[in-house]
Amino acid sequence: MRADKDTDDVCVHRASSPGLDVITLDRRSYKEYFITATPNNGESVQSLFQRAADSVRANNAQVISQEVFGISDEDGTNLEMLQEILGGIDAPVTWIQDGHEKNLFGTHLWAVSGLTIRPVKIGERVVGSLFEDDYAQYCRLGGLLPSDARQSRSEQASEVFEQMDSVLQNNGMEFGHVVRTWFYNYNILDWYGDFNRVRDAFFQKKHVYEGLLPASTGVGGRNTAGMALAGGLFAMKPKIEGVSAFTVRSPLQDSATQYGSSFSRAVEVDFPDHRRLWVSGSASIEASGKTAHVGNPKKQVRLTMEVVHAILKSRDMGWADTTRALAYFKYAEDSPNFEEFRTEFKLPRFPVVVVQNDVCRDELLFEIEVDAVRPNK
Repeated sequence: MRADKDTDDVCVHRASSPGLDVITLDRRSYKEYFITATPNNGESVQSLFQRAADSVRANNAQVISQEVFGISDEDGTNLEMLQEILGGIDAPVTWIQDGHEKNLFGTHLWAVSGLTIRPVKIGERVVGSLFEDDYAQYCRLGGLLPSDARQSRSEQASEVFEQMDSVLQNNGMEFGHVVRTWFYNYNILDWYGDFNRVRDAFFQKKHVYEGLLPASTGVGGRNTAGMALAGGLFAMKPKIEGVSAFTVRSPLQDSATQYGSSFSRAVEVDFPDHRRLWVSGSASIEASGKTAHVGNPKKQVRLTMEVVHAILKSRDMGWADTTRALAYFKYAEDSPNFEEFRTEFKLPRFPVVVVQNDVCRDELLFEIEVDAVRPNK
């Protein structure tokens, strides 16, 4: 077990054990927990879920959101098992079931103690969590799904965006408060262009380009409902001056809007006591927008990690400040390249789930997204 802490006002505690990383953000009146569970060799899904749930209970915490990757649930039994282990589910669950090869599965949970969490439902499904502190009001949505798989994929995507907007408006927020989005597109390579056109039209309608363009991830992913798309977001509405969200440029890449994808490379939110950075899904793309190192997964991993590190460094952060990361490989057999890179360049341990998913271009073999937190000094 390893633990450390930082600064006097806001403390970050990091505890690691085999198959479990728990990052605790200890604030003045409450605590946040970023819990990542990954499989030990040959471990069952039930055992992994139990380890994550035990961490939630040990901290007397309430789950804000959960993400499950690489675990099949065609008949709903694994979701029932998760619900039983957690003692019920009152938070959104994003369940993407590609992969499960070479131990490529895991789960992230975001939890809190000392605050009241209000669940948001669409019909009977919990799709979000609402909460607030002295600084802001927050909304985390996850596992958003279209209502009808018979609709075209573009129509399904449009419905997910309308769901996002409706939930925000019903709770006193606007899409302009959105900091981060996630999209898991089933068979993404067949319709990513169509998805981008739907997103662009929605962003124009909601005047997103006139304000903050959210950080985002758009990768392949098969949801358990068989829909074309599963989506999620995080939104923040400041309550006081001194809380702000802004775009962070990538030192090694140009804006994604240059090649038709409407998202920021990263977004930072500054609070009086700490800073929080969301780095979008990043891949082996040159400044010009072209794919670099086609057919070479090792070099794609290296360039991608350099891109993300440059963003972190530009904000006086590093890999040790990571609270959550997701690494996507197109092919499971390429996944050892990630651990080899971390070993070769002596990266500190940080919480990451490595999974098998298609990326938004056929020639892209690797993508990673990173969240990081840094207390103010």
